[in-house]
Amino acid sequence: MSNYAVQVESLTVTFDDHHPLDNLNLTIARNEFVAIVGPNGAGKSTFLKTLLGLIHPAKGRVRIFGSPPPKVPPKSIGYVPQVKTMDRSFPALSIELVLTGIRGRWPWRFPKNEYQKAFGAMERVGADHLAQRPLSKLSGGELQRVYLARSIVREPKLVMLDEPATGIDVVGEADLYRLLEAYQKDFGATIIMVTHDWHAATHHADKVLLLNNKQISFGPPGKALTEDNLRLAFGHIGHKHALKFLVNSSTRSQTNG
Repeated sequence: MSNYAVQVESLTVTFDDHHPLDNLNLTIARNEFVAIVGPNGAGKSTFLKTLLGLIHPAKGRVRIFGSPPPKVPPKSIGYVPQVKTMDRSFPALSIELVLTGIRGRWPWRFPKNEYQKAFGAMERVGADHLAQRPLSKLSGGELQRVYLARSIVREPKLVMLDEPATGIDVVGEADLYRLLEAYQKDFGATIIMVTHDWHAATHHADKVLLLNNKQISFGPPGKALTEDNLRLAFGHIGHKHALKFLVNSSTRSQTNG
């Protein structure tokens, strides 16, 4: 069994003449929390979909727990997508969406043990009170919690999330990161999270992958999110107060690390 959750070697993904990912090389250890940061169009979502086996590399190699993505048991991976393509008017209950994480399809019938497992996942993310609520009646933050429950219902060892804080207020966002860290600790899981929130990446991740189609940096936040690296990734890094925060945060990370 591999000591790594993810191994990426010379990974290149090509769409026509465009390379959304170009020559990525990195390893993610088991039980690490990794944040993926970069501008829009940097290849962040493409990277997750490649790890899931939904996109095939033009070059290079990907291994999940030592195996190519198509050979990884589905129960080993949980995924929260950025864009929820489901029709919110579909007449279904929240717990039924969580049950699709077990079945891979809508559960017109399900045994009691599956219902209990789905309800337990909702309890873990603080969404058990939403179990019988129609999907059409959920707020953005509530729907995100239900999707999180769906992603962990089979207790996967690798959880990947694409902008999970979208539609969640500040209090809910802090609770989300607490839940992810608790799940990571309780199940020895690896967490990979795409985020635009540099603060979250700095304070919650063990390592940061900074992308702009190419791998700008990968390592502890204080070393990955330096001013030079951020300028390479973004071209500019906005308001001077944002830069001050990043420099101070990087300094604290280096001191604590």
